[in-house]
Amino acid sequence: MARQVQFLILVVAAGLLAGCGGDSATLPGSSSAGGSSGMPGGASGGAGPGASTRGIGGAGSPEMVREVPGENAEGLLGQLTIYFEFDQSDISPEFNALLAAHGEYLASAGGAAVRLEGHADERGSREYNIGLGERRAQAVRRVLLLQGAATEQLSTVSYGEERPAVVGSGEESYRLNRRVELVYR
Repeated sequence: MARQVQFLILVVAAGLLAGCGGDSATLPGSSSAGGSSGMPGGASGGAGPGASTRGIGGAGSPEMVREVPGENAEGLLGQLTIYFEFDQSDISPEFNALLAAHGEYLASAGGAAVRLEGHADERGSREYNIGLGERRAQAVRRVLLLQGAATEQLSTVSYGEERPAVVGSGEESYRLNRRVELVYR
């Protein structure tokens, strides 16, 4: 009996230690050195992107409250649009921290799901722009999967040039229409 209790204690301790691992995926062009957390301004909060502390829990530890992505969210989870260069589906390094925050949120919130809506500006044929929007949505999907999101949490759709964010034929309008929008459901 004493042997079984010792074995049980050993197994529980090993499980707790295994849960303390710090491995995480990183995006190309990002660095984990230097103590940066990927939050704006290099701030490093122990709670991580998308999490905040509120009050004191019963045992003297902070109570964790997970922020839900959306327009009312603060920080990176409040940003729901990734922009692209003309005729490109490569993700610019400036969006690495944003996608890391959303990937971390999805990995920790198993019930969350997001639709990745790919868009293009009005230049090019309708068929070409549908394909370009799909390539952009798939590029964002791949990054979110690398950050820990599950396949079943992600869906993609391409609207091509059919749903512009801004109506117009100037470079500023084109720039704002070349995007992928994250729509949480």
